[in-house]
Amino acid sequence: MRAIWKGAVSFGLVSVPVKLYSATESHDVSFRQVHAKDGGRIRYQRLCSLDGEEVAYSEIAKGYETEDGEMVVLTDDDLADLPVTSSREIAVEKFVPSDQIDPLLLEKSYYLEPEKTGAKPYALLREALRESDRVAVVTVALRQRTTTAVLRVRETDAGDVIVLQTMMWPDEIRTPDFSVETGEVKDAEVQMARMLVETLAGDFHAEDFSDDYAEAVEAVVKAKIEGGEVQRTETSTKTSGEVVDLLAALQRSVDAAKASRGEDDSTDASEDSADDGAGAKPTARKSTTKKAATKKTAAKKAAAKKTATKSTSKKSTTKKAAS
Repeated sequence: MRAIWKGAVSFGLVSVPVKLYSATESHDVSFRQVHAKDGGRIRYQRLCSLDGEEVAYSEIAKGYETEDGEMVVLTDDDLADLPVTSSREIAVEKFVPSDQIDPLLLEKSYYLEPEKTGAKPYALLREALRESDRVAVVTVALRQRTTTAVLRVRETDAGDVIVLQTMMWPDEIRTPDFSVETGEVKDAEVQMARMLVETLAGDFHAEDFSDDYAEAVEAVVKAKIEGGEVQRTETSTKTSGEVVDLLAALQRSVDAAKASRGEDDSTDASEDSADDGAGAKPTARKSTTKKAATKKTAAKKAAAKKTATKSTSKKSTTKKAAS
C-alpha cells in the first residue's frame, strides 16, 4: 500500500502524526468499447457541440451550467480566487455517539497509520474511541478542499486501526419525493414477520458473499482465450486514445519550437543540447558539425538498410529451401 497523504490528527493539545491510505478498491468488471469486426478500440474526439470542430486541450475551459441552461465560462484567474486549503491537519471538532451518524452520509474510507513518533497518542485515541462508543467528527483538507469526516475504530487481521471516512454534505442527501402508504398491519402479520427474521438471523461475514457476475465474466473470457478467440491487431495498445493525442500534441510542440529557432528536424538532439549549453559558436563550425552529423546519420541508415536487405534475402532463401 502507498500513502496518499501525510498529516496529523489533533484533538485538544494532542497531535498524532499519521499517514493516510485508501481502505477500499473497486473490482467491478469493466468493458472496453471495441469494433466487433476486428477488436479495435473505439476512440472519441473532443468536438464542440456548436461548430462541430475538434477542440484542442489548450482551448478547453471549465464551464458552470446554470439551472436555466446558461453557460458561465470560468478562467484560471476565477478559480485562483476560490477558497482552497493545503492544511495537513485532521482537526477533531467533537466526539459524538456512533448511532448519530447516518450511514448515507459516509463516502470514502481511509486507513490511518501512525508515524513512529505518534504511536502512543494514536493508541490513546484509538482506545478512547472504542471505550466511549463514539466517533470523532473531524475536518480535513483533501485535494485542497475541506470536507467533514469521522474517525472510528475497525478491527482487522493486522490489529485495530483507526479509519477516516469522509462524509457528504447534508444538501447532497436526497429526500424521497414519494410517500409510502402501507395500510393497516395486523399483529399476527407482524408476529409472522418477526419469526421469519429470527429464522434468517445470524452473524455477518463478508467472506460468505462473492461477486458471481465478475466470476462468470472471468470464466467466459478464460474459455474464449483457451479457444483462441482473441483479436490481436498491430495497432493494439494498452494506452487510451487520450494519451496518444497528448503525445501527438507534444511532438507538434517540439517541431514548432525547432521551427521557430530555424532548426532542421534531422538535427541530432544531443548536439542541440550541447550547443545550447556551450553558448554561441562560430557559424562555420556549427555548419560543419551539422554536415558531419548528417553524414553519420546517412551512413547509419544505409548500413541498417543493407542489413535489412540481407535479412530479407536470407528469409526468402530459407522459405524456398523449405518448399
